[in-house]
Amino acid sequence: MWGSALLGEHTTDVGIGVERLWTGATVITAVRTIASAVVAAWAVHDRSLTLLVVALAIYWVGDMADGAWARLRSCETRIGAVLDIFSDRFNAGAFYFGLVWLQPELAPAVFVYLAEFMVVDSFLSIAFLAWPIRSPNYFNVVDRQIWLWNWSKPAKAVNSALFAVLLLVTGWMWVGLGIALALLALKSWSLARLLRIGLPVPADADAQTEADRPPGAPHVA
Repeated sequence: MWGSALLGEHTTDVGIGVERLWTGATVITAVRTIASAVVAAWAVHDRSLTLLVVALAIYWVGDMADGAWARLRSCETRIGAVLDIFSDRFNAGAFYFGLVWLQPELAPAVFVYLAEFMVVDSFLSIAFLAWPIRSPNYFNVVDRQIWLWNWSKPAKAVNSALFAVLLLVTGWMWVGLGIALALLALKSWSLARLLRIGLPVPADADAQTEADRPPGAPHVA
C-alpha cells in the first residue's frame, strides 16, 4: 500500500492511531479557543489593546499546551490536528480583526497576512490528511523541505509570532507588510512544491472507482 511504502520504519511513530474526538488535548483546544475569542471580543468592545494582547497570549499558550499534552499523554489524533488547525485560524482572525478595529492603519499588512495564513497555509496544513500521518508535525516523512519551512519549531515561531510581535512592538505597517509578503511567498513556494509532489489517491479508492464504472464505459487513465 502507498502509505506503508511511504512511511516505512516511521509508521509506528507517526502513523494513524485510535481516532476519537474528546481527548485531553482537544479539551484544551476547545477551552483556549473559546477563552481567547471571548477576551478578543471583550477587547474590541472596550477598545483595549491590552485585552487584545491577553487574547493572543491565551491563544498561543493554549496552542502550545494542547500539542504538548497530546504528545505527553500519547493522544495525538488526526481529528485533534484538524480541530487545532481550524481553531488557530479562528483565534488568529479574532485577534487580527480586533487589531485592525483598534489600529486601522495596520489593515494592509494584516489582510495580506490573513490571506497567507487563512487560505494558503490552511490548504498546506490540512494536506497532511492525504497521507497516513497524524498531523503536519510529521510531514517530514513526506517531504522534509516543506516540513522544515512550515512545521519545524523555528518555522512555527516565525510563521505565527514574528508578524504579530513586530506589529505590536513597532506599529510599523510597512515592516509588517514586508513580513506578510515574505510569508506569502514562502507559503506559495511550499504549495507549488506540494502540488509537484501530488496528493496521493489510496489504492482502494481506485478499486472503488473501477467497481462503480458502468459496463462498457471507457477507462480514463
